[in-house]
Amino acid sequence: MPRTELNRENLEERVVDIRRVTKVVRGGRHFSFSVVAVVGDHAGHVGAGIGKAAEVADAIRKAVDDAKKHIVTIPLAEHTIPHEVQERFCASTVLLRPASAGTGVIAGAAVRAVVEVAGIQDVLSKTIGSSNKVNSVAATVQALMKLQSPEQVAARRNISIERLIRRSVPA
Repeated sequence: MPRTELNRENLEERVVDIRRVTKVVRGGRHFSFSVVAVVGDHAGHVGAGIGKAAEVADAIRKAVDDAKKHIVTIPLAEHTIPHEVQERFCASTVLLRPASAGTGVIAGAAVRAVVEVAGIQDVLSKTIGSSNKVNSVAATVQALMKLQSPEQVAARRNISIERLIRRSVPA
């Protein structure tokens, strides 16, 4: 699949979580909003960010700006991921498995948001441990960053791509 350049105008923004947080000070309580957002172009580019502000709209804007600063490129194998990957962030562990065409995205809300904006159409996932949305999003992005293309795996093993693919297909 040919790589596409990142087009910053065509990024989809998705808000994963909005929380009201409170800071207790001597004069009372100060309320603000914390937002987790992800951005992606549905072609292998995805980023996640956190924003905090006194107003929801400002917090969303900050989260989206932070996500745009942290965009990473991931390898895709047509409609799914090239291989299984598992990553832990704090108390959340995310397991991603490739799926056959037509399976769809089998994932919880936080993981689903990340893989959909990345352009992955078929994947199986499992969140183990904490289902905290901030940690699940971070674990998912880190897991996607660990993915390697078939070309990279073949080069690392000093074998041809055809031999690698033949080896991975059950007889």
